[in-house]
Amino acid sequence: MAEPLELKKTLNLPNTDFPMKAGLPLNEPKQLEAWYGGNLYERILETRKGKPLFVLHDGPPYPTGEIHLGTGLNKILKDLVVKTKSMAGHYAPYVPGWDCHGLPIETQVEKELGGKGKVPPAEFRKLCRQFAVRYVEQHKKDFKRLGIFGRWNDPYLTMSHEYEATIAGAFLDFMEKGYVYRGRKPVYWCIYDSTALAEAEVEYEDHSSPSIWVKFGVVGGGKVPLEQKIGSDVSAVIWTTTPWTIPHNRALAFHPDFEYAVVETEKGALLLAADRVAAFKAECGIKEARVRATFKGRDFEGMIFQHPFLPIQVPGILADYVTLDQGSGIVHTAPGHGADDFYSGQKYGLEIYAPIDDKGVYLEGLPEYRGKDVFTANPIIVKLLGDRGALLGHHEYKHSYPHCWRCHNPVIFRATEQWFIKMDQAAHGREKTLRQEALQEIHRVKWFPAWGEDRMYEMIEKRPDWCVSRQRFWGVPIIVFYCQGCGKRLEDFKALRNVVKWFEREGADAWYQHTPEELLPADTKCACGGSQWRKENDILDVWFDSGSSNLSVLKGAEWPADVYLEGPDQYRGWFHSSLLVATGVRDASPYRGVVTHGWTLDEQGRPMSKSLGNALYPIEICEKWGADLLRLWVGSVEYQADVKMSERVMTQLSEAYRKIRNTFRFALGNLGDFDPSRDVLSNEQLEEIDRWMLDRTAELLRKCREWYANYEFHRVYHAIHDYCVVDLSAFYFDVLKDRLYTKAPRNKSRRSAQTAVWKISSALVRLAAPILVFTAEEIWKYLPKAQSECESVHMTLFPEADALACGIAKDAAEKWERLAQVRSAVLVALEQARAAKTIGGGLEAKVQLHAGPPAAGLERLLEEKQAVLPALFIVSQVAVQPSAIAGSIPAETFPGLAIRIERADGSKCERCWNYSERVGENSRYPTVCERCSEALAEIEGSMGQASSGA
Repeated sequence: MAEPLELKKTLNLPNTDFPMKAGLPLNEPKQLEAWYGGNLYERILETRKGKPLFVLHDGPPYPTGEIHLGTGLNKILKDLVVKTKSMAGHYAPYVPGWDCHGLPIETQVEKELGGKGKVPPAEFRKLCRQFAVRYVEQHKKDFKRLGIFGRWNDPYLTMSHEYEATIAGAFLDFMEKGYVYRGRKPVYWCIYDSTALAEAEVEYEDHSSPSIWVKFGVVGGGKVPLEQKIGSDVSAVIWTTTPWTIPHNRALAFHPDFEYAVVETEKGALLLAADRVAAFKAECGIKEARVRATFKGRDFEGMIFQHPFLPIQVPGILADYVTLDQGSGIVHTAPGHGADDFYSGQKYGLEIYAPIDDKGVYLEGLPEYRGKDVFTANPIIVKLLGDRGALLGHHEYKHSYPHCWRCHNPVIFRATEQWFIKMDQAAHGREKTLRQEALQEIHRVKWFPAWGEDRMYEMIEKRPDWCVSRQRFWGVPIIVFYCQGCGKRLEDFKALRNVVKWFEREGADAWYQHTPEELLPADTKCACGGSQWRKENDILDVWFDSGSSNLSVLKGAEWPADVYLEGPDQYRGWFHSSLLVATGVRDASPYRGVVTHGWTLDEQGRPMSKSLGNALYPIEICEKWGADLLRLWVGSVEYQADVKMSERVMTQLSEAYRKIRNTFRFALGNLGDFDPSRDVLSNEQLEEIDRWMLDRTAELLRKCREWYANYEFHRVYHAIHDYCVVDLSAFYFDVLKDRLYTKAPRNKSRRSAQTAVWKISSALVRLAAPILVFTAEEIWKYLPKAQSECESVHMTLFPEADALACGIAKDAAEKWERLAQVRSAVLVALEQARAAKTIGGGLEAKVQLHAGPPAAGLERLLEEKQAVLPALFIVSQVAVQPSAIAGSIPAETFPGLAIRIERADGSKCERCWNYSERVGENSRYPTVCERCSEALAEIEGSMGQASSGA
């Protein structure tokens, strides 16, 4: 007879080359090389051909510098959407894009040149293009490093020939439909960059402005008999934080329904809103203010007031936008410097007066301020008011003020000639205006979160006409020609569209490299007979450029996109402009759904910035922690609100990652000898606990797929994490260890456990793959696979919950749920026994259980499952007692259950370490228990079969 086997070698201890330590910063780049060397993205699309189409349209960032954490959050979220849709069975291409035109890039190039106007426009555009290309390539490298799949070798660029032609064509569509006009209106203006700005290009920052209270003397007129009720010595009081606009005042605005009072003060008789008298006294240091008379605002319509230092008189007008929140209740009105002021000016026929140049320098006015810029002029005008006796109060006022988004300097409102798109104009042949059609489309979009619908509706509902012209060079020129003879604009749209063809061949640079006669068809003539043309100098708003992306990028069935995903600023940015461009050109929204994420903040809730020293950059995180840890952070946060990031957060996530990784490592270690094509058992052959766990995994899968579909990634992450840590590592895998380690390798009970572990692992790794792209691929390499399985986990599909489920009976599942609760109570009792030195470890224990009346049906369940209870509790023996047990302790978490822990009977088995009274019965293996005797006999039997077979 052969020698007895060495007991240690008969155990099926975990064995895998899957490393415990991930080494993500070192190993992820190697995986990237393999993916791109093997054209993985293209192969994924090839496997999805013919599947339902899903399109996430990428919002283009500016290629102006290192990607920051907010950009990383944005791109990873998009990748999660695309990967989950792909693995759910969709053909889901991802075409990344960059917004290459506009002020951000011009500003950077001007810095490199050392100022503005250093080179001709054509050369300047060439430098801008080169700058954009440089950073596009850097961004590509950085985004790839984050594990984001896409068409990186052929992204869309707003500066490509095709795209620029699309932009120009879209503008001509707007013009031909009657939406476009040129007019003089106040717009946001940056005097430092010398250009108009859209609302989306303005950011509000803290600013200190001079707050002044000024007198305008009453001259007469209006509906109030001056001599009888007001008196000839009265002055109206206005308040403003823009003293530089006082020279351009053309009216004083009153609210028709407010009550106004003439008050006697030590600074004279003053007219202001009755409800603002107290605040005025406090701010201007007025000691006495006795009311002489009160009036309604409507009484002052048409009354004439004397300008404080110019030889002009201005009328009183009525306006509903006057409030009592600040100031005097009388609004200083300069139609050339404010939207409300402008519309009042149109209503009352006031002069739209704004004689300042592109640098904000006064072209007209008194010698004190003429030739100076508006901000330099502020203190000069304050002094002028004081010298003329018109200044009632003056102090510095800190408030939120509009700043240029790029240079971060304060902006002004300035009336200039600009190109606009009419919001309240219907296209030729249509009944509804552009605003009405856009508002209608908003209700057809699904918004995540739901408040996005109201936010977008409010912005479109209240926005003014769109100023689409900019006084810059780097962008798409406005395709407009003027006759040199009569100055009339060319309106032959067939001729104008010839320029679009030039752009298709040469890009928008053609505008600067060819004469009008070259760009237009031969013999293009004006109605006056002229054939010499002058080109428009302005370019289009960069938001019109990016808003046209859906027209350029989405082809055929790809339009409209299924979803846009960006930050909250895009409600006035890309979401906004895309909706208007698409509605104007194609009469419909370019997106079916919109997902919004929040801002990235530090641990204290502050925005991240270099100046604060709290910025974290994605590439730095990849170098220290790995891209999968950054992706895990994105997947773990409720991204629709603002999200916090810090070193502490990453440390916590690294621990969560370690636990998930170790769960998979345990599974892989116990599948080393498992071949799915040979060893998988049918559901009917599986042990009941294994079937139950497969059903629970199927339910997890069902929920996670629903959460993925609704873009609730944080719920998926937390569910997977908790399932790995609590349900698998701390429960199921713990219970399986005895079966996996001590049964004969091919024992049906062990194969049942391996089948369940393999199916669960295969499901979970695919479920986690969109988040943990690198780790999931690594696990997939080590996981035993059926012959039909794909080479990469990212080419696979999510498993179907119904295919995974075993369909265990409801009452059987409920029994296991209850047994799991009993186990938790027993583990508490075991820990107490260890602390009391009753036992050293769980296998030294014998558990006595008694189920009292509060635990109805439990005694019957424990007796039914008594054979599996030792393995479930990981103890040597379990006894179920029909009557109360002396010295037992009631389970706090399970009413009616009493538990007593005592030392196990018998001796310790050398092989499995369980205690048994039957150790020594096997003469060949005298140190093992009866269970191990069976396993050893089975092992020896299989060895004999193998030997005879050989």
